[in-house]
Amino acid sequence: MNIKTIFIFLIAIPLFAGMENLSLDQALKIVQRENLEIKIAQFNAQMQKYETKIVQGHSFGKLDLTLQGMRSNDAGNVFGFKLQSREATFGDFGFDEFLGPLGGAIYGASQGVAPSDMSGLLNQQPKTLNFPEERNHYISKLTFAMPLFTGGRLHNYRKIAHRMYELSKLDAKKVRNKKIFEIKKTFHDISLVDSYIRNLSLIMTNINRLEGVVGSMEHEGYAKDIDLLEVQARKAEAQSMYEQAKLNRELAYQYLSFLLNRKVNSIKPVNDMAPTPRVTQADISKNLDIQKALHGYEMATMGISMERGNFLPQIGAFAEYGSADDKFLNEFGQKDFYTVGVQLKWNIFNGGMDKYALEKAKLKQMQAHNQAQLAKKGIALHIKKLQSEINTANANIKSYQAQYHFATKVYNNYHARYKEGMVSISDLLMKQSTQLGMLLQLLKAKNTRNYKVFELNSILNRG
Repeated sequence: MNIKTIFIFLIAIPLFAGMENLSLDQALKIVQRENLEIKIAQFNAQMQKYETKIVQGHSFGKLDLTLQGMRSNDAGNVFGFKLQSREATFGDFGFDEFLGPLGGAIYGASQGVAPSDMSGLLNQQPKTLNFPEERNHYISKLTFAMPLFTGGRLHNYRKIAHRMYELSKLDAKKVRNKKIFEIKKTFHDISLVDSYIRNLSLIMTNINRLEGVVGSMEHEGYAKDIDLLEVQARKAEAQSMYEQAKLNRELAYQYLSFLLNRKVNSIKPVNDMAPTPRVTQADISKNLDIQKALHGYEMATMGISMERGNFLPQIGAFAEYGSADDKFLNEFGQKDFYTVGVQLKWNIFNGGMDKYALEKAKLKQMQAHNQAQLAKKGIALHIKKLQSEINTANANIKSYQAQYHFATKVYNNYHARYKEGMVSISDLLMKQSTQLGMLLQLLKAKNTRNYKVFELNSILNRG
């Protein structure tokens, strides 16, 4: 293996190795930088930003360069080509076929010859005009058009596009908050499962000791085979719970790796009880759904102004400059042309559609106003509900902790009494079942509480 291969191998190792002892702060920075859903949402916001630029561009007008090359023997086209090239002559009208007989008649009259009937001369079809030779035609021109007055529609369109951009940024922020919520929850889930596994390990250690005690007592004739089988059955149950917890932890690590878009092997544990956030009225107003509803109301108000613009005229200006010839760019300055103009367009009647569109916009504004009020009240109610659920979970956790500690002491007491033959193995294992049940209830209560805490943080736009 040469030095180059070794060097590439050493560089590639960190790319495939998982992250070790990842802290929550590090994970939060990584997810905002590497998460694919966040990137997609940010791309949407950036595209909407360019959409606002596109809308702004309509106010500055449009300048087009047109280059045309044509060849035709159509009588109308050929005459038009010559006229646009400023090369039209009387001969193009067939005047030679008109002036010949007319000149002869004038000469005869001067010689005293009686004039012939000239009435058919006007009905003669000039061959030069009707059957011209084919001709090339090249046009080079610049055309500029710009709106001067649109009844405020362009102005409001720009404002609406900007609001759409603000909405897309709020959507991106909402995705970011969701991923932060999921990162925090996953960290606390892993820490909670680790604590659960440690407690299960202690319980399994106690079961192993109990198995040894029962085995010794059976050997001495103080216990029956059924007692040992009962302990072994409880041991298998605890082992199953232990393995299930390990699988859940592995799944949580896989999900964490998915969120961060990189492999994670281990984390720095966090407190399995997330801190309860404080809530103020100012915090509620920061909610993204409320902000989106307010933006929607403002956009609906702008929509009314846009519809009112339909009752006003549209005024635009245009200018055109160019040159034409049978050769490309030949004698450009000598054969150039220009056109300038202004156009006013004002709808007088369209069956009342503008009126109905305006009324619809007004209804949409009222709807958006009610939606904004509903968002404020709905979010406030949801926050109250989450706070109540968190308080309930806190009380449940306190109760389960006390019951678990009590169940542990009762089990230890029964274990000592079993050695003295004062209680049966069934009684002892029943107490251990109570201990396991309380441990599982405590885990579920903490998990439920953490979920509500992180949901509340997300609603308050704290990530």
